[in-house]
Amino acid sequence: MDMKGKKVLVFGSGISGEAAACLLLRENAQVILYDGNENLNADEIVRKIKAARSGSKASAAEAGSDKDQLRVVLGDFPEELLGEISLSVMSPGVPTDLPVVDKMREAGIPVWGEIELAYVLGKGDVLAITGTNGKTTTTALLGQIMANWKESSFVVGNIGNPYTSIVPETTEDSVIVAEMSSFQLETVHTFRPKVSAILNITPDHLNRHHTMEAYIEAKERIAENQTKEDVCVLNYEDTVLREFGEKVSADVLYFSSRRKLKRGVYLDGTVIVCAADETIPVCDVSELQILGTHNYENAMAAVAMAYAYGTPMDIIRRTLKEFAGVEHRIEFVAEKDGVAYYNDSKGTNPDAAIRGIRAMNRPTVLIGGGYDKESSYDEWIRAFDGKVKKLVLIGATREKIAETAERLGFTDIVMADTFEEAFGKCVEYAQPGDAVLLSPACASWGMFKNYEERGDKFKELVKQL
Repeated sequence: MDMKGKKVLVFGSGISGEAAACLLLRENAQVILYDGNENLNADEIVRKIKAARSGSKASAAEAGSDKDQLRVVLGDFPEELLGEISLSVMSPGVPTDLPVVDKMREAGIPVWGEIELAYVLGKGDVLAITGTNGKTTTTALLGQIMANWKESSFVVGNIGNPYTSIVPETTEDSVIVAEMSSFQLETVHTFRPKVSAILNITPDHLNRHHTMEAYIEAKERIAENQTKEDVCVLNYEDTVLREFGEKVSADVLYFSSRRKLKRGVYLDGTVIVCAADETIPVCDVSELQILGTHNYENAMAAVAMAYAYGTPMDIIRRTLKEFAGVEHRIEFVAEKDGVAYYNDSKGTNPDAAIRGIRAMNRPTVLIGGGYDKESSYDEWIRAFDGKVKKLVLIGATREKIAETAERLGFTDIVMADTFEEAFGKCVEYAQPGDAVLLSPACASWGMFKNYEERGDKFKELVKQL
């Protein structure tokens, strides 16, 4: 599509908005970058975009001319802009049911997302992944498989790298592995992956989507433009997705951790098996570096997608064994004096932290607690199930968690005032053959800026032992 001279509104000035603006400027569009936060600095936003353009393949002359093509508007939305623009590109963090967005639709202005823009202007095949849990691990693994096979491969989307930022580098031979959130899927129109996957669906983001039905509908949009020539990979053990598999237009390939499938990827005891034209044992889960049934499901989804795309099995198999997982997600840090240390700082809510516990295959000393997001900790405590030998609690939630644990009969609890003190207590209590797990079931705010900083601190302390 030719964007030259078109006046395009980019709604939201975050990482996706800036990347979309850069791509549109490269395509010689007239860009109006809008953000409702009036406290932002318009000149600083222009500088950042010019710097990003200068650092990309834009020439100095192109980057210098951006000032004439780029306008930044902050604060209340000036409705006269609706008469000027021919396209709106929404950042995923902006709700699509805002009154001004409804007015755009009423005025006949197409409302795209950054993903749709990248797909329309980019080249190559797209392999797209969504789901409530496991998206990042599956995306990273599939991305590594593609990097080991293809000369030109990219990993983009919700994983933190805007799709629009890599469009200038794509060719017809490129493969793009995209992690897709429900927010990003709300604003796709022609987006059509060669292979899509929905890993699972459980309640999430209902403050944005309002109903479970709307959330499911957003997730299912990943396959809405696919045909029989394309493949949709689905979790057979998710009843919503099994039903979706009956109505989707794409060729469906299931994966399952609980039963053998006539056609699909499944767990046979401890062996991942790919059954399609022939039945091929892929590898034993003991050969993987990632732990837990949920990670075996992520691995099976990646195998199914890679196989459906035609990737040689020897490359799939080798990459599975090489893949060390995603940082801060049940990440093996080191073994010291016979004790294995795992960083699951990404376990910022009880549901995510339950997966961390389930992945442990030895007695565990657990660090829990942090910022109070008004969560209930009952199911998390029940998931300890004899594995957790000691719970070391920190942060604003420590009393609340301790009360819940004691009510449910778990009393091996120690309180700590600082993160360093908590870590020291773990080292004291852990015996050879045990694990120490940071999987707090809470956000990090109050002690750290984010879960990454918390996880980095944990790893630093392990390395100092």
